[in-house]
Amino acid sequence: MHYFLSAAAVTTAVAIMAAAPNSDAASAPTAQASQGCPALLDQKFKSLQGQPLNFCQYAGKVVVVVNTASYCGFTEQYKGLQAIYEKYKEKGLVVVGFPANDFGKQEPGSNAEVADFCERTYKVKFPMMEKTFVVEAEGVKVNPLHEALFKATGQRPKWNFHKYVIGRDGQTVQSFGSSVNPESPAFLAALEKQLEVK
Repeated sequence: MHYFLSAAAVTTAVAIMAAAPNSDAASAPTAQASQGCPALLDQKFKSLQGQPLNFCQYAGKVVVVVNTASYCGFTEQYKGLQAIYEKYKEKGLVVVGFPANDFGKQEPGSNAEVADFCERTYKVKFPMMEKTFVVEAEGVKVNPLHEALFKATGQRPKWNFHKYVIGRDGQTVQSFGSSVNPESPAFLAALEKQLEVK
């Protein structure tokens, strides 16, 4: 599709400073990051089941953040995401899904329906957050983590299953477009490089 770039073009690695100022106070992480928690990860969300989740628990891990949808041509990527989660979780990888109805209205269901679909169809075991917005639209605001990821990389998702890889330092971020399969050599190489960091 014409709005997807090559893996090389969509991949960028930048380092952001944990204390970098953020002019959008409403959507920014807390000005003073929690002790031992990088500012990028100083975020709180709710899971699909309504349970609170503090991203500070992922400090020191490699985090894949992906916006998901149940009725998309890329929905099969759930299989690859689950596979890499199972393969690398003991080495410090966590995959976190953010269902969003932003693109093509391909995630229309409730949080409960999304949870059921993920479990029943793809046996997803990695954390899934409640439905959110990952791009701006009239009357809606991007969730603060995706806004911070945009500021870190200069790239917003252009479609479902856009992937960001956050390094163990909580500052290094790489961005991968929807067409990059999570089990592709380029994506796995980026993961393994970050997982090697101690």
